[in-house]
Amino acid sequence: MLYHLFTYLDREFDFIGAGVFQYISFRAGMATLVSLLIAMIFGGRLIKVLQRKQVGESIRDLGLEGQLEKKGTPTMGGLIIILAILVPVLLFARLDNIYVQLMLVSTVWLGLIGFLDDYIKVFRKNKEGLAGRFKILGQIGLGLIVGLTLYFNDDVVVRQYIFSDGTTSAVNATRHYTDVHSMITTVPFRKNNELDYCNLFSFAGPLFQGWSCYLYIPFVILVITAVSNGANITDGIDGLAAGTSAIIGLTLAIFAWVSGNTIFADYLDIMFIPNSGELTIFCLAFVGACVGFLWYNTYPAQVFMGDTGSLAIGGIIAVLSLIVRKELLIPILCGIFLVENLSVMLQVSYFKYTKKKYGEGRRIFKMSPLHHHYQKLGYHESKIVGRFWIVGIMLAILTLATLKLR
Repeated sequence: MLYHLFTYLDREFDFIGAGVFQYISFRAGMATLVSLLIAMIFGGRLIKVLQRKQVGESIRDLGLEGQLEKKGTPTMGGLIIILAILVPVLLFARLDNIYVQLMLVSTVWLGLIGFLDDYIKVFRKNKEGLAGRFKILGQIGLGLIVGLTLYFNDDVVVRQYIFSDGTTSAVNATRHYTDVHSMITTVPFRKNNELDYCNLFSFAGPLFQGWSCYLYIPFVILVITAVSNGANITDGIDGLAAGTSAIIGLTLAIFAWVSGNTIFADYLDIMFIPNSGELTIFCLAFVGACVGFLWYNTYPAQVFMGDTGSLAIGGIIAVLSLIVRKELLIPILCGIFLVENLSVMLQVSYFKYTKKKYGEGRRIFKMSPLHHHYQKLGYHESKIVGRFWIVGIMLAILTLATLKLR
């Protein structure tokens, strides 16, 4: 809103200082600061409200050290993260930008699903919360919204450069270009790293080539569901999900910045995505919200984010990756989420297999998800979180290296 207000004041009245709102860097910095302040100031007040309402986490005894001490710790803290994202984005971002609109819808959509799950657990005293099939349906619904918007909306374009022989490319800038609606993405660690979803089955003839474009939408649903659930599973010990998400969000902010800037895109020889630079504001508001939430969520946590926060932050990361055409980097960038997800899948699958084969279930890990395995080994959760953050930083650096490492 402030962008549109100060743009009007600058244009109509030559208002002193209003022009600074034209700079994404200024608005992104302000969004970060405001999100931090909201999370830290509003967070303390929300915790007191939740304590008065007795919105406490019910803890199952899993035999983990210090676990029962957390009983009664307020949950639904994801409301802090969501508010700290929405307010600065509404204030400083361009609200006519299709990518910003998509991110706002994604945040609210998954936030509501997570809130409903937490509400059922806390106020209806149902430890299972919202049935898993309804969570999946909600994630599929968001996947359809995101996939159809990116596929059909005319404002979703990439810049194609036209060479003298008539060929086009999303990189290697020439003086001649056109902005086209295209389903191309970035393939990491590869030169000429464009992959067009519509050409996946071109070898099978024109009939299959036409249908292959529609595979993009199921793929979007898969990405959103997987990353959202990965963040949800990772949210098991104090500060783990929020800190890991902040690292991922900062990485995506860099991708959004360089992908939306012609100079950086040309220098790095990467795809230029018009208007995607505005997502830098959203990304840094997201980082500020996660870091501000850590003020209350680091060990010993004063509040848990609950599904309200974990489902939302996973969905945000997934949709951001899809918009900046870096979804194929998710297994690296979100490696923590991936490993946590895989540890659960492997544990359950192996247990069922061995129970069927030997009559008793056996386990690969002492407990899943993986962070609980290390707790069972005797590691303090602060050490586990710190080491997971370090691995997350290493994965983020490797992800950024793909800008030049091909």
